[in-house]
Amino acid sequence: MAECAHQDGELIRRRWALARRSLTRPDEIAYYLGYAPLDVGVDELVRVAGARWAIEECFQAVKNECGLDEYQVRRYVGWYRHITLAMLAHAFLAAMSARAAEKGGPSVRMPWSSSSPWRKCGDSWQLTHPEAFTPSPTR
Repeated sequence: MAECAHQDGELIRRRWALARRSLTRPDEIAYYLGYAPLDVGVDELVRVAGARWAIEECFQAVKNECGLDEYQVRRYVGWYRHITLAMLAHAFLAAMSARAAEKGGPSVRMPWSSSSPWRKCGDSWQLTHPEAFTPSPTR
């Protein structure tokens, strides 16, 4: 469903309501609201909606491994510095993981296949390099 947005009588953007059904659980439907330029099609909206979980996993990993959620908001400057340092630590860990995989470091065996380099391990998330992933045989 698309509803159009106008500015000075000219069409500039569209608002979208996207419903996405799970292939494994057809009774579960996820709903997304989109607001995009005219040249963005449904296929791009579906791709972006699908990327949401990888982003959520990444933020969860930063919370667990780098302390993203371990701050007390008192002033914007302190919050901004904390967020910046946590994300920088996350980028550093991702780069070190990629470097170790390039040098032939030990591969991490994952029990399931996913495009995300983040894997849940107990109560925390661990970064693995996609090239180090070896999928287990399907059962």
